Amino acid sequence: MKTRNLLSALVLAACGTLSLAAHAHGDVTPQAVDTHTLPPLGEKWLNANPYSGNAEAQKIGASAFGQNCARCHGIEAISGGIAPDLRKLDRDCMGLKVEAKKKACFKDNEDYFVTSVRHGKVRNGAVYMPPFEGILNQEAVWAIKSYLETRRTTE
Repeated sequence: MKTRNLLSALVLAACGTLSLAAHAHGDVTPQAVDTHTLPPLGEKWLNANPYSGNAEAQKIGASAFGQNCARCHGIEAISGGIAPDLRKLDRDCMGLKVEAKKKACFKDNEDYFVTSVRHGKVRNGAVYMPPFEGILNQEAVWAIKSYLETRRTTE
């Protein structure tokens, strides 16, 4: 019983620490992303990243990530522990040998990424990630994903 109480106390302390660490960023206003140099994508969200491998999108995505994502996910996508390390988002896909499975894995991760960015992450009423739909346009979201593709790691 003492072990369970100690574990509960540690979990509550850790949650409080994480809450304070996340709150330490203060009220942060999302920054607009200038995507005028990218091909426009329209209003309907695409199912796949049209900018994958696009150097201009990667450059815009790096800036957009720094302005809107780095405060939680870390500078250059190297997480300090507050939020997931997005360099590892595609880690499980990287080692797949069957090309069809690898492609399907990357597609699943793109879907997860876009849904997370657009709609945010809420658990038990607590906002872990704010929704960016209506703040970041489709071009900005895919540019950020293109940047994250350059930061992939299998570690």
